[in-house]
Amino acid sequence: MSDVTTLDDPTTRQRWGRFGVVFAAVWLVFLVEPLSAGWNRHDVRGWTGIALTITFAAYYLWVFNRARQVRVRRTIRPPLARAVVDVATLAVLGTAMTVVLGEPGLASTVYTAVTAVMMLPAIAGGAIALGVAAVVELLATQFDWNVSGLPLAICAAAFAMAGVIALMNRNLDLLNRREEDERRAVQEERTRMARDLHDILGHSLTVITVKAQLANRLIDVDVDRARTELDDLERLSRDALADVRSAVEGFRGVSLPVEIARAREALRAAGIEAELPNSTDAIPTPLRELFAWTIREGVTNVVRHSSAGRCTVTIDERHVAVVDDGVGTDALLAGNGLTGLRERAAAAGARVVVTHPQPQGFSVQVIAEEAP
Repeated sequence: MSDVTTLDDPTTRQRWGRFGVVFAAVWLVFLVEPLSAGWNRHDVRGWTGIALTITFAAYYLWVFNRARQVRVRRTIRPPLARAVVDVATLAVLGTAMTVVLGEPGLASTVYTAVTAVMMLPAIAGGAIALGVAAVVELLATQFDWNVSGLPLAICAAAFAMAGVIALMNRNLDLLNRREEDERRAVQEERTRMARDLHDILGHSLTVITVKAQLANRLIDVDVDRARTELDDLERLSRDALADVRSAVEGFRGVSLPVEIARAREALRAAGIEAELPNSTDAIPTPLRELFAWTIREGVTNVVRHSSAGRCTVTIDERHVAVVDDGVGTDALLAGNGLTGLRERAAAAGARVVVTHPQPQGFSVQVIAEEAP
């Protein structure tokens, strides 16, 4: 087993998530200026400014970490109400820093704008970022503060975060699509397995049941014949096991001559007069497997449901038919067997035709649209 660790591994995601918080903490270096300004004041306002700055930084990291946890759950943004509260809290703390420390407190505006873009819908986040930049420019003009590059920094940081969010949205969409494709593939494989197991076990178990009933009737009448039927039961059960293993392993091919031989044996064991082809040499290779499945499904239905006295199987280069003179039943039309046969036929460019020959009976035909 490979020891290579991928980003899909939960442990890896957790480790990189911790690094993500560290990377966010690195960008808090720009809050050194308000901390330094508060330290240099040596008064209550200074200590208050330091406390506000530390609280702002801690809350920002907490919001970032919580947003990361939301993304792990395959959601880019948290609920709107929570996002509004987080942005408003950072805005209030940043405003308090500016009131207490003056110009250095405006360093908080970049983080507030980035959080708004990260947490809120795109239009709302962008509008808030532009509004924060406009407020900074207005304060700089009102109080003659030297923050000429700060509005541009706010817009640039917000734009960069918007790009990151767009990339994350795209990656999340790709991940969801991949998982949906995987789920669909699993479901299709389950459907295929159910269809193949029905086709294989349905036929084999029907023949085994009929032979077991015949052996039970013969055991007190003709021991040698009963022993022969029991030997056939053992062989058939082994064949069924081999067929199931092949289906599970994905090797779904069947043999047309073998299916004709099995059909003859199944009809004989059920006491149904059979008329089957003796040669399949003329059947094109692309249709042989489809025709084999048709004979298997058709004869299984005859033995199970028809109460027929005669069954005829005809086959040529483009056509195979299984016809009986039994009672027939429309319930077979919605069964798994015919549904699976229609899927196989469609994949091979053929169609399934089900009719009720007069005066009685049931007919299943598969007709290739054109010779392969």
